[in-house]
Amino acid sequence: MPIARNWYFNLEDASQIAIGSFALAVPISFSEEAWRLSETLPMFNLIVIFVISMGFLALFTYGSVFQSNIKNRYPVFLFRIIAAYFIAVLVVALVLWSLDKFPLLSEPAIAIKRLIVIAMPASMGAIIVDALDKE
Repeated sequence: MPIARNWYFNLEDASQIAIGSFALAVPISFSEEAWRLSETLPMFNLIVIFVISMGFLALFTYGSVFQSNIKNRYPVFLFRIIAAYFIAVLVVALVLWSLDKFPLLSEPAIAIKRLIVIAMPASMGAIIVDALDKE
């Protein structure tokens, strides 16, 4: 019996995640609404956004990437969720930095808030594109 394709995480997976997150990060990162929303949201709401992001990543990964079968693959399942979010965050940070809207050194709280707000849709785009070629 062949080993399932999603046992592995390789450069192709990482690039698919980066492209998927870029596809949704770019239009949202250009939005002044997203910049202002991230400045005004209380910490509780940001935590809720993060939890929702991780929850939907887990649900989609479970159903689509792993086809509801994570038995004996739980570490890989968790790794794929964390990797997708981490790569999405890196892409969002790069896009915001290129727009001069990521004030990590001067206003780190605002930078992190923008990262969390925009990473929510970007991470979903990331995992959806990653799932396109799975068995």
